[in-house]
Amino acid sequence: MTDTKISLSFPSKLYDAYIFDMDGTIYLGDHLLPGVKRTIEELRRRNIPVRYLSNNPTKDPSQYVEKLSKLGLPTDISDIANTVVTMTRWLKDHRPDAVVFPIAEQPLIDAFNDAGIKMSDNPEEIDIVVASYDRTFDYRKLQIAFDAIWFHKRAILVATNPDRYCPFPGGRGEPDCASIIAAIEACTGTKVQMIAGKPNPVMLEEAIAGLDVDPTNCMMVGDRLHTDIQMAVRTGMFSAMPLTGDSTIEEVAELDEKDRPTYVIDRLDRLIPADIWEENGWTEDDA
Repeated sequence: MTDTKISLSFPSKLYDAYIFDMDGTIYLGDHLLPGVKRTIEELRRRNIPVRYLSNNPTKDPSQYVEKLSKLGLPTDISDIANTVVTMTRWLKDHRPDAVVFPIAEQPLIDAFNDAGIKMSDNPEEIDIVVASYDRTFDYRKLQIAFDAIWFHKRAILVATNPDRYCPFPGGRGEPDCASIIAAIEACTGTKVQMIAGKPNPVMLEEAIAGLDVDPTNCMMVGDRLHTDIQMAVRTGMFSAMPLTGDSTIEEVAELDEKDRPTYVIDRLDRLIPADIWEENGWTEDDA
């Protein structure tokens, strides 16, 4: 049986690098979450690498740099890895000659263009249908995917991310990529063959590429058990789940111990050990 009495738990040491989810972890909407700014500043001050991950393919890395910088977190483009990056790289590495039909918004389409990936909306030519978080999804796109996969029996289905919805401030949300995957699977009888985003470990590999760190002494920080935390579990990385976004402490309790985050924290600055809080004179009220 699972343990229904899960308590908050905080790290007592710093790790070699920190990889952060963004929505629900760093910010919600256009506001930083409690304790975020001083956490990132403390890690930067100690020259500990900080990287950011997102399953959202509606923004390219430069847009995340702009947003984080406006929120008071100066960021380099090399600090960002999202599904625009990982989906493009997977296609270039594994299917460089494929003709792709992207059910996607402009940032992913632009990345495919820049990478020289061939695209078409002619079902007779399509080798791969790429499903993503697409707020322009319509019946025309579904028909093209259906014809390429079911009628012509030549295309496979891959996707950027498995998220059911994208969280908004105030407890609202917006249907995400999982709804588009489900629509295509339902009408074609096929199954998605590869998902490039979290919890696929390729996201973490992309995030720490070029860093001289031991992956097993790094920390993945994210608010979703089935993407952020599951990805860390799959790679043997430490993990922390802040209770500022999607998943709850009750949901943690329902999991087997091996699938739980290493730490459950109420706010991001709990990542910084208590002795450093004392050294810096931090209190909860001044964050």
